[in-house]
Amino acid sequence: MNPTRTITLAIVLVTAQSVWAQQPPRPNETPRAVTLSLAEYNRLIDLASRPPQGPQVAPVAAVVASADLRVRVDRDTARGVFGLTGDALRAGLSRVSLLSAATLIDATAGGRPVPLVVDGSAHTALVPGPGPFSLSLEWGAPLTYRPGRASFILPVPQAGTARAVFDLPGDQADVHLSSGLVTRKTTTDGRTIVEATLDPGSATEVWWSMRESAPSAAAREVRTLSDVMTLITLGDSDVRMVALIDVTVVQGDLRTVGVRLPPGYELTGVSGSSLENSEPVDGGLVLTVANPGARSHQFLISLERSHDDGSFTVDTGFVSVRDVQRERGEVAIEGVGTLELKADERDPMHRIDVRELNPALQSLSRLPMLSAFRYQRTSAAPALTLDVKRFADAGVLAAVADRAVATTLVTSEGRALTEIVFTVQNRAQPFLKVALPAGATMVSVDVAGQPAKPVLGTDGIRVPLLRPGFRPTGAYQVSFVYLHAGIPFAKKGDLEMTLPKMDMPVGIVEWELFAPERYSVRTIGGNAIDVDKLAPELTISRSNGVEGGVPGGIVGGVVGGTATGSGGGRGVGAPRGGTIRVSFADGLPGQIRGRVKDMSGAVLPGVTIELNTANGTMAAVTDASGSFSISGVPPGMVSVTAVLPGFMTAATSFAHDQRAREIEVEMRIGGVTESVNVAAEARDIDTHSSTRMTVINGEAPVVDAQRVRPAPVLPSQNVIELQKKTAGVLPVRVDVPRAGTSHQFIKPLVVDQETVVKLRYKRR
Repeated sequence: MNPTRTITLAIVLVTAQSVWAQQPPRPNETPRAVTLSLAEYNRLIDLASRPPQGPQVAPVAAVVASADLRVRVDRDTARGVFGLTGDALRAGLSRVSLLSAATLIDATAGGRPVPLVVDGSAHTALVPGPGPFSLSLEWGAPLTYRPGRASFILPVPQAGTARAVFDLPGDQADVHLSSGLVTRKTTTDGRTIVEATLDPGSATEVWWSMRESAPSAAAREVRTLSDVMTLITLGDSDVRMVALIDVTVVQGDLRTVGVRLPPGYELTGVSGSSLENSEPVDGGLVLTVANPGARSHQFLISLERSHDDGSFTVDTGFVSVRDVQRERGEVAIEGVGTLELKADERDPMHRIDVRELNPALQSLSRLPMLSAFRYQRTSAAPALTLDVKRFADAGVLAAVADRAVATTLVTSEGRALTEIVFTVQNRAQPFLKVALPAGATMVSVDVAGQPAKPVLGTDGIRVPLLRPGFRPTGAYQVSFVYLHAGIPFAKKGDLEMTLPKMDMPVGIVEWELFAPERYSVRTIGGNAIDVDKLAPELTISRSNGVEGGVPGGIVGGVVGGTATGSGGGRGVGAPRGGTIRVSFADGLPGQIRGRVKDMSGAVLPGVTIELNTANGTMAAVTDASGSFSISGVPPGMVSVTAVLPGFMTAATSFAHDQRAREIEVEMRIGGVTESVNVAAEARDIDTHSSTRMTVINGEAPVVDAQRVRPAPVLPSQNVIELQKKTAGVLPVRVDVPRAGTSHQFIKPLVVDQETVVKLRYKRR
């Protein structure tokens, strides 16, 4: 056997045994299969194909964690040692920023010099990494002297935290920092030790007051000017005074400010951006400023004094600044509640308009200004005598409804469907509380043209209202519809109708009640006013026919007669046929234009306007907005007639001189006349309409004009619109009458009460 092959085989056997020995014992040598889903298999293949990720690199090369500074001031120099600790995060040399715009004397790390790189005015150290480092920097700077003070600029490294200890000469050094916070101050062996926390990465100016540390020029006399803005608030039980003082330094360095306080007041607060502290003295204050070298200082002083409740008289002085070259001031007076103020001028006070006050003083005010004064202090101290008369507070309406238009449809089953439309002006009321009559149910609510959902409470239904600042900005309409299940009509009887009680004052309530045509209804009581009873007496003549284009039935206030309305129009059964107002307007020569409305103010489209002139007749029809325009009208007398089926004709005449005219037409619901034919002789009879008819020799009866009753007028557009709503818009089915008579009522100034009408009906 080849010895080489023998040695190789032995090595392989030894290696196999070693590998076999390293494998964990297997309980069963039977091979097994592992089942993986396709998604798991693909995920393993994806993970196996990904390249290995390299080591992560730190985002920065090195960071400085903390900087501890110790600075000692001797004679005219300041020297210190900076101790910096941090970490180098990357391998190799890393750059660490040290100081900028500073004199660096030495830099060491563990007693060995640190290599430095100077880039302009910035010093950078090179430290090996990765690993922690600790640097020691020696720094120095000269002192800068000004009258009464010394200072130096301290560069602060860019570190996580920066702390400093200052060792200054003298035992009464008043140390200040331009940025940072002094945390401790002690005095030892004639020197002042100050501990502070600094703002990292910024140059900090350190200054302190000195008496003997350096020669200085003789201090100049301090000269200042002052402006005092005073706001006086007259409260219910106290008088509050706020004085805003502006001090301008003209010459010298201002260290303290003396302030006089008016007698009788108690000091409640002193503040100011440059204020270091304040000390009370006899009759005033001494304010110490933090920066004597500043040229302007501002302070806010608050005072108050008590007074008797109600009306009172108070003599008040004002805050003033001592030892100033010139002092000017303004005084504003405001008050809480309703009061009357009397404040007479007194030298050196002069009254001014409140709009002339300084904007800074106006910004302090939170109430309406009552009076304002201006003064320049002279030998006489400014003062005022305030005579205040206070009035008791009165309630203010949160919301009011200028008008409410109610429309009620009454069925023969006794059910009543009522719609009420309010014109609301709301200031602060969140909802309208409505107390419906017993047995009534709210059907729908609209607020400013949008559907709304009412809320049911224990004391009534609450309809939401829009608040100020929301849509709309002015008056808007709120309407709701409710259904009232009443007692069915009998052959005759009495009926009481009630509108709901609301917690909002209503200027006037206009109520139209539409009754079925087969019932005659008249008013017998209630707190509302029947409109028919307000109509003036009419001139009655015998006439048969139809007026206003409305056929059939007894409609209007007069049976068998005609009435002449204002504007020259004719109508039946109503005190007025319509109103036409003519006025001059801007427009083309010979042009006449206008608009037509009904009695409720709704525009009327489709109205025929006829102009009868010397040259013929000109006509126009109103559009959807109720407007019309006719041009080229010749000069001379012009007769205007407005005709619309269902309404009484309105007419007027005027002399036209080619200047443009504007016409406003207001039309009233029309009516018809009635004639009665009797076929045989009959004695005098008295009908249900209280009209006496006498038949003579079988001829047509003659109406006795001494006994006539006003009949109800035709339904208005409100009734027609409510009838349309019941045809599918409302979520309930109501068999409302499509023909009948309207009865109109009004009630002015309704405040938290129900509007009630008592009626007596009879089947025709």
